[in-house]
Amino acid sequence: MKHCFAKRKKTRHGLADQESAGHGLADEESAGHGFAGRAFMKRLLPLLLAAVLFLPLLTGCAQGPAADGLGNGWKAERSMDLQFADRFAVDYYKDGYKIISLADGSRFLVVPEGKTPPAGISGTIVPLYQPVEHIYLAATAAMCLFDALGRLDAIELSGTKEDGWYIENARTAMKEGRILYAGKYSEPDYELLISHHCPVAIESLMIGHASEVRSKLEELGIAVFTDQASMESHPLGRTEWIKVYGALLNEEEKADELFAQQASYLDSVQGEESSGKTVAFFHISSSGRVVARKSGDYVTKMIELAGGKYVFDDLGDSKTRTSTVNIEMEQFFASAKDADYLIYNSAIDGEIRSMDELLAKNSLLSEFKAVRDGNVWCTSENMYQETMQLGQMIASFRRIFSGEADDLEEVPFLYRVK
Repeated sequence: MKHCFAKRKKTRHGLADQESAGHGLADEESAGHGFAGRAFMKRLLPLLLAAVLFLPLLTGCAQGPAADGLGNGWKAERSMDLQFADRFAVDYYKDGYKIISLADGSRFLVVPEGKTPPAGISGTIVPLYQPVEHIYLAATAAMCLFDALGRLDAIELSGTKEDGWYIENARTAMKEGRILYAGKYSEPDYELLISHHCPVAIESLMIGHASEVRSKLEELGIAVFTDQASMESHPLGRTEWIKVYGALLNEEEKADELFAQQASYLDSVQGEESSGKTVAFFHISSSGRVVARKSGDYVTKMIELAGGKYVFDDLGDSKTRTSTVNIEMEQFFASAKDADYLIYNSAIDGEIRSMDELLAKNSLLSEFKAVRDGNVWCTSENMYQETMQLGQMIASFRRIFSGEADDLEEVPFLYRVK
């Protein structure tokens, strides 16, 4: 079943998709993603069914082992229930077959162990045979999802070196040789991938900048599965990608439980009054420029969901995928000097522990209200590799903005700069 990855209002938790940001996917005509609407498919399905049934009479081809299932009409028995994610869909068919559809137009047939693809499937649908293992994982943010499922055993090759992981189990697996470094996404070790019988490379959106790599992988028979979680309009849409990997590994029940835990964190802060606290999220580059999060970025949305107000209303170009904007200190000072909280982003420049370290980056920060009031926090370095914990991150922001963390030195993923 084809899917229309359309813009959908997310009113349950107070966020709507931003049309200008291009986070949602429009229909086939406006977005060119090749997904027809469900209503359209209902009208088209009888014609497709007739064509599929009639074709073997013309060609003399056998129907194959799934003549009454996937082979005729592609009638799904059910579809995966999704709460926030709109960049993928999973449909379930007879005899354990599944089709994973991604918003970029790619589709994957998950073939149960011991079975073969049914006859007559489209050549554009890529089969993935269970058990899916020997995976090359180049999409860094997906590692925590496999880790949460307890399925690092399915990953044998990594696009990140051991010292690049803040996920302890991933680092340990590489140290022990259970996961091998196979080159970054733009320069994979093809010989290593082949020798380890790698069936699929899970890539980030960066693979779009390395089309020759994608072509080579596909030429070698290695499927390219592009993780598009970073394009989700709602922060927990990113976390919900655990469900697509759960489908790939037959771990749906566990994926549902883990996602529900994160959704419960969000539920716990919904309905509460906004704190009214203003927040700046930034770091200072080696050149001395301020690097702030773009307005509408998933981090700023988490701040808003937690009851805070990001100090920049329209910073950055909403049409680009970049999540940060370089600005001069003068502009930052004008917008953030009276902010109630400063949150320092440690992902690029590393963690800071003291006000002295912060002021060493720019002495002008001493004039900021949050610095004078002692309301400066820093993210832990593992924050951006913990896609699985975004609900808990929102709850941590809420504890800070509500004053609950006033006497605490740290909350999950954040600590106070003294």
